[in-house]
Amino acid sequence: MTHKLAHKKAFPLHLQTRAVLRTARRLPTVPIMVLGTLVFVALLANFIAPYSPNAVSLHNTLSPPFWAEGGSATNLLGTDNLGRDILSRIIWGARISVTVSLIAIVLGAIVGTALGLFSGYVGGKVDLIIMRAADATMSFPMIMFALLLAVALGPRFTNVVIVIALVLWARFARMVRGEALSLKERDFVARAKVSGCSSWRIMGRHILPNLLNTVVVLATLQVGWAILLEASLSFLGAGIPPTTPSWGLMVAEGRKYIMIAWWLPLFPGLAITLTVLSINLFGDWLRDALDPKLRQL
Repeated sequence: MTHKLAHKKAFPLHLQTRAVLRTARRLPTVPIMVLGTLVFVALLANFIAPYSPNAVSLHNTLSPPFWAEGGSATNLLGTDNLGRDILSRIIWGARISVTVSLIAIVLGAIVGTALGLFSGYVGGKVDLIIMRAADATMSFPMIMFALLLAVALGPRFTNVVIVIALVLWARFARMVRGEALSLKERDFVARAKVSGCSSWRIMGRHILPNLLNTVVVLATLQVGWAILLEASLSFLGAGIPPTTPSWGLMVAEGRKYIMIAWWLPLFPGLAITLTVLSINLFGDWLRDALDPKLRQL
């Protein structure tokens, strides 16, 4: 309670309201439109995609985009070496990217936040063990780990989620631990201890709510990284199975034909670039909007 009152004194209500409205007027319109389209396409891929992503048409292989010589409006972005429609595969690939990144980030955020909060509040040997485990996780080459998983278990959707979540928990743990170290020294935590609150209640009721802004911003900024990692793993053959449309797989398959069919790696590569850039821009805006220190009052 004291923390909240102190926060309100530093940033009076009318100034907070003006700051939020000012920040809202600076909404990143283009990134929001791109991300909204991505989510819309991912959810309705069954209805939006003109063809099945794995529909083979051997009489229509390596067809160029409709505006290029030899292209056709039947396949707007052309076809690959098996005659599969590029646009349909990009649309279905959006679903894979969104699903993998969201599941992995939610898992990583839950585990990392819990361990980081516990580590920062308890301290001592517990803090030392958890932080050394986080350091070891972040220092281990995840691409190598993913390749080992692929060799042992085969390329699977689950393996990609596990690899990304294993990296992300450490990032969340380190960030949350630093915030928890600061918050546990505040007056409102001291008063909660005096009133007889247990450590678990203090962590869950008093400290955790003050960490949520940090967790949300960090999770948003990690979405682009998760999509890039999934694409990289799929590109190396350690990610999504070849039968499943994935942007990384499409780039990997298209690089063999880049001299004669430039559209194969280009369009999925552009999808990855545009998505990651939009997510990063939106994450930067969200960080400014949720952190009162960064608002220009």
